[in-house]
Amino acid sequence: MKRILITGAAGFLGSHLSDRFIKEGYEVIGMDNLITGDMDNIAHLLPLEHFSFHHHDVSNYVHIAGDLDYILHFASPASPIDYLKMPIQTLKVGSLGTHNLLGLAKAKGARILIASTSEVYGDPLVNPQPEEYWGNVNPIGPRGVYDEAKRFQEAMTMAYHTYHSVEIRIARIFNTYGPRMRVNDGRALPTFFSQAIESKDITVYGDGSQTRAFCYVDDLVEGIYRLLHSDYSLPVNIGNPDEITILQAAQEVIEIVEGTTSKIIQQELPKDDPKVRRPDITKAQNILDWFPTVDRHDGFRRTYEYFKTKFGG
Repeated sequence: MKRILITGAAGFLGSHLSDRFIKEGYEVIGMDNLITGDMDNIAHLLPLEHFSFHHHDVSNYVHIAGDLDYILHFASPASPIDYLKMPIQTLKVGSLGTHNLLGLAKAKGARILIASTSEVYGDPLVNPQPEEYWGNVNPIGPRGVYDEAKRFQEAMTMAYHTYHSVEIRIARIFNTYGPRMRVNDGRALPTFFSQAIESKDITVYGDGSQTRAFCYVDDLVEGIYRLLHSDYSLPVNIGNPDEITILQAAQEVIEIVEGTTSKIIQQELPKDDPKVRRPDITKAQNILDWFPTVDRHDGFRRTYEYFKTKFGG
């Protein structure tokens, strides 16, 4: 039985990945310090024979007994509300945490996949963003702690590959949504659904013309699974190229949420907020034979059904 360590296992993406690898017959070792993760996300896995959980901060030394085949490094605050509140922890998990896990991968002879992000492209000057684009990032701006942590993470991961022959995979993850997102996550869709369910004003920053491309979590997990098992060591964009404006997303949420009386209001655009965001997924299509299959309206509806349960619906 293959053994895999998944950091950030109690988080949104980490918990779905834990589900997938359990389903595929792996022994899954979950690790999380729970500063943004939630044990409810993996409560259904805890009784299973082939799942174990370690409450640990990967910014400190990481020890796993026995053999290890794979590592998925998904530990990090990932929404602006989190990394603006926890800037030092965000920088540490992207640097020290990555260093510790690369050292573990080297010692165990394990393949490691790191969760990078579309934020490495910053406020991009090209659209869509291909992997060859180097980005437009303000290193000392409010988002810099996350952006630069991930850019450093990529650089260190590539260095371990080049100088220590560690097997690496780098996933640049674009906006992903679905069940198990936190109600107070701070990102657009959880905020919109929470506000609409409670019939509060929906807050759109700026004029809402900034764009995002939303990928349903099941599609994202499939892309990560295929990338981990591929033979490709350079970064790969994993996301949905279906680009819409934030205003359009807010309007679609209002259409889906039953009985809401929410209205859209505008607030000042945060500093360095990206104006466009859309992945070029040519590499994922050609190398992984991967393309997202969940229609946005279907994905939004599934996500709404989940958020309803969080508000007693």
